[in-house]
Amino acid sequence: MGKRIVLADPRGFCAGVDRAILTVRTILKSADTPRADGLPPVYVRRQIVHNKHVVEDLAAQGAVFVQELAEIPDAAAEAGIPIVFSAHGVSPAVKAEAAARGMHVVDATCPLVSKVHREVLRFVKEGYEIIYIGHKGHDEAVGVVEESPEHVHLIEHASDVDSLDFQPDTKLVLLTQTTLSVDETAGTITALKARFPWLEMPPNSDICYATSNRQAAVKLVAQQSDCVVIVGSANSSNSVRLMEVAQEGLGERGKAYRVDDASELDPAWFEGLESVGISSGASVPDELVSGVIDALQNLGFTGMKSVETIKENMHFVLPAELRRKPLR
Repeated sequence: MGKRIVLADPRGFCAGVDRAILTVRTILKSADTPRADGLPPVYVRRQIVHNKHVVEDLAAQGAVFVQELAEIPDAAAEAGIPIVFSAHGVSPAVKAEAAARGMHVVDATCPLVSKVHREVLRFVKEGYEIIYIGHKGHDEAVGVVEESPEHVHLIEHASDVDSLDFQPDTKLVLLTQTTLSVDETAGTITALKARFPWLEMPPNSDICYATSNRQAAVKLVAQQSDCVVIVGSANSSNSVRLMEVAQEGLGERGKAYRVDDASELDPAWFEGLESVGISSGASVPDELVSGVIDALQNLGFTGMKSVETIKENMHFVLPAELRRKPLR
C-alpha cells in the first residue's frame, strides 16, 4: 500500500472559533485604516482563540491584543473603538469594568460557553452548589467560576474529589469546561458519583459537539496509524486533549505529537513508519494542516486516506453588536 497519511474528519475550526475570528475580521473590514487619531480599528482582550498563527494574522491586519482592559486607553472608549471579548468568555468583573469605562464591547464568547455561564446563574439561583470540572487558570474556566466563586467549586482530576465536602442535604450539580475530553472526565465523574451519589448531571453535556466529534475521529485515526500528529497550539486545551486521546489510541504501538505548524516536525519521528495520522484542534486553520501534509508527502507519505465520523453543519451567527448596526 505504501506510506500513507490518515486524515481525521472532522478536524480544525468549530463554529464558535469560526464566529470569533469572523467577528474580528468583520470589524477590521469595516474600519477606516489608518485612523486619523492613531488608534487601532479594534482591541481584543486575550487571544481571540488559542492559536498563535490566527492571532499573529489578525494582529498583522491591525487588531491590537491586550491581556487586560487596563491596557486600553480611555481615548479608545471615547472614540467608540470596538473591544472584542474572546471565544473563551469573561467574568462578570471584566464586563463590569468595560461598562464602567463606557467601552463599546463586542462579545465573541462561544454560545456553548455562554450556555455554561447561564447554567451557573440558574443553578445558583435555585440553591445549588456547583462542582465544575475544568483546568485551573484556563480563560474559559476563570470566566465560569467567577460567575459565582463562592458556589462554583473547580476540580481538575479524580484525585481532587476528596478535597470536596458536602452534606447529603446540599443540592449539588455538575458542570464541565467545554473543551475537555469525554474520556478524561469519565473517571472524575465516577469518583464524584461514588462520593456524592445525589449529584445531579446537567440537562445536556457541557463538552461541546466539536470536542466530542474531533476526539471520536482521532480515536479511529489512531487505530489505523503508526503515529499521530495533532496540529494546534500548546495553550489550546482541546488540541492538547486531542493529542492525549490519540496517544491512548496508539498505546505502545506509537507516539502522538503536537505541533503548531510544519516547521516543528522532526523527520526522525517518522523513520520506519508506514502510516501517519493527522488531526487538528478546533482553533486551527486548515492551511496549517495542509503544510503538515505537504511536509509528510515530501518524506514519502504520498498515499492519503480520510477517516470521516460525522458531517458538521453547525453555524453561529455573528454577535448581536455586529448585527444591529454596521461598525464605522
